[in-house]
Amino acid sequence: MNIYVGNISFQLEESGLEAAFAEFGQVDSARIITDRATGRSKGFGFVEMADQAEGETAVQELNGKELEGRQLKVNEARPREERPSRPRY
Repeated sequence: MNIYVGNISFQLEESGLEAAFAEFGQVDSARIITDRATGRSKGFGFVEMADQAEGETAVQELNGKELEGRQLKVNEARPREERPSRPRY
């Protein structure tokens, strides 16, 4: 199950994100999205969990929970929408 995690503290590392979800089951991957230019966190990320039921439990338990001073927004990730390409001038 692919899970979106928003409102992540800018100081949180991927290992901390993974640890929060590992309480609920096996975590296959945890990624925090960063700005290409600066390398700074954009404040959101994705967690991949092997088991659907464990993922759903994690979403229910962690949505709204405070982690490093920020209240997490957690839900099942939606498929990425196709965006029209921007012309390069």
